[in-house]
Amino acid sequence: MVNQIKYQWRVTKYNPDFRDENGHYTLIEEWTCPSEIGKTINGKEFTLDEYLQIEAAYINSAIKFIEESGINSLRILGLECNISEEDRTSLLYEKEFEKLVLKEDLLVNKNEIRLICKMVLRNFLWCELYSKDNFFVHFGWDYYMFIGSNVNCLSAIEFATNNGLFVEQCQSPYFFSEEETTRLINWNEINDESKGVVGEEELIDIPLDEYRRILKLSAEHPVTGYFEIKQEQMEFFQSFLKHKMDFNKYEYGFWGGH
Repeated sequence: MVNQIKYQWRVTKYNPDFRDENGHYTLIEEWTCPSEIGKTINGKEFTLDEYLQIEAAYINSAIKFIEESGINSLRILGLECNISEEDRTSLLYEKEFEKLVLKEDLLVNKNEIRLICKMVLRNFLWCELYSKDNFFVHFGWDYYMFIGSNVNCLSAIEFATNNGLFVEQCQSPYFFSEEETTRLINWNEINDESKGVVGEEELIDIPLDEYRRILKLSAEHPVTGYFEIKQEQMEFFQSFLKHKMDFNKYEYGFWGGH
């Protein structure tokens, strides 16, 4: 991220009345993942219909925040997607998901955002959605959603509340400023299936536009996340490293984060 986003909220199905003084949710019997559909929770079966109702509330609320913020499209950040054949047999997998061709830094419209949110909530992929210095949607563990905007989205808050969700002022744990960002190169041995990192070196004082150029990112991308480093990028990164890069021995990655 680059600059602070003025308003930030935690939007969830969890009633804050059940949080302790440290903000921890104290009810033990509460579903936290769609994989629990069909299980007995609080003496009652958690049904697909119940799940879909809550899921729709999350997605429709996110869209309301987007619309009230005057946003028409968002960028994908930190994309992680590896859908298995087993995933494709899931009750929650939809053929419509296959229409999406997703990649890091892609600009997506509201219809695509709806599908992306659905896939994230169902654990088929993970990403953040972002508009530079204006807006974000972050998804956390246990069915948490965090939204940030420079508009105080009172109508969206009312919509979410009327649809059974709770909106609390809360800075996203996934939000960090440029000043808090660390960037580094790490490497692991090529034949190591565990991909265990054997070395890393921090990168300092490199302009963001230089990163964007070498990583082929848009001017909006905050240069965070993980990127595989290819041999043709070696000359650029080697000029900032003490470590002598050796692509015959190591695989290299760039990481930016907090």
